[in-house]
Amino acid sequence: MAFINYVTQIQFEAGALKLLPQECERIGIRRPLIVTDAGIKAAGLLQAALDALPGMEAAVYDQTPSNPTEAAVREATNVFHDQACDGLIALGGGSAIDCAKGVAIAARHEGPLKTYATIEGGSPRITDRCLPLIAVPTTSGTGSEVARGAILILDDGRKLGFHSWHLVPRAAICDPDLTLGLPARLTAATGMDAVAHCMETFMAPAFNPPADGIALDGLERAWKHIERATRDGSDREARLNMMSASMQGAMAFQKGLGCVHSLSHSLGGIDPRLHHGTLNAVFLPAVVQFNASAQSIRKENRLARMAHAMGLPAPDTIGQAIKDMNARLGLPDGLAAMGVGEAQFDAIIDGAMADHCHKTNPRLATRDDYRAMLQQSM
Repeated sequence: MAFINYVTQIQFEAGALKLLPQECERIGIRRPLIVTDAGIKAAGLLQAALDALPGMEAAVYDQTPSNPTEAAVREATNVFHDQACDGLIALGGGSAIDCAKGVAIAARHEGPLKTYATIEGGSPRITDRCLPLIAVPTTSGTGSEVARGAILILDDGRKLGFHSWHLVPRAAICDPDLTLGLPARLTAATGMDAVAHCMETFMAPAFNPPADGIALDGLERAWKHIERATRDGSDREARLNMMSASMQGAMAFQKGLGCVHSLSHSLGGIDPRLHHGTLNAVFLPAVVQFNASAQSIRKENRLARMAHAMGLPAPDTIGQAIKDMNARLGLPDGLAAMGVGEAQFDAIIDGAMADHCHKTNPRLATRDDYRAMLQQSM
């Protein structure tokens, strides 16, 4: 049976940050904890959010790491309780939003976070006791502001997914002005994350035509505008379309992702310094090639439809087009350039085989398949 669910209330416009007070009032948040990071604070965006909440006492946790951890969730949860907060505002990229989702679980559920991880059978244990959350993205990549999942590194070192419709933010405030001036390298890496979401969810075999349509449109927007956004941080049209593509990728990936993300989640847990979107960009060509022979891909002409959305002449040009795009964006040309070595392959494969995205790829990968994809991505 296909399960299709859309999704949450979204405020999408330049300057939408000004709507933060009305969304707090609508949801019933009177004393929020703002979950963010040091970079957002240094860029002045935290102060902009505080200025948008005149007369409201807001607590702040601004130490979210680039890959959110169980330790950070604990720290933020302690601030939430110490400051007698009643809801959450996540301000930042996917890391801050996912950290806030971890707090939404931890503040109202007993036991360690691993109890609620998807691969531990924890999704049904996440209940409507989750804290109300408003998400304000400042990058265009993860789309976590409209997604039911969060990715967190646990105390035991595993990078695991947490999935529940109770984790979907009650409101998403998508203000492309908040991404103006985002550094080129981060724009490129997060933008390729959005591309990967749109491509992987479109290739996933589950039946969800709305997700397919949203993903294809998102892919077309991202592919057309990512270079412009990277080259000129003040290009408002490009920034708007990249934020839309990011949102669309996450709206669509309720359908499922695949080997790109199972590999990225695994390697990102092994070395948290590696950026998730950059890893996705590097893994995409090998995974597209691996998926090309899948029955669902061939029967429904999925690679041809993606190539059309990307303005490419033929399906077999997709992999090279992604590599060329990565080069133009200034991203690494492979894993070796990121400091990854073959000695890590077994550990990466172990994590990928256990990841929640492994089984939603259109072809079920074996250990040898993953090894080949890693080798091709070096």
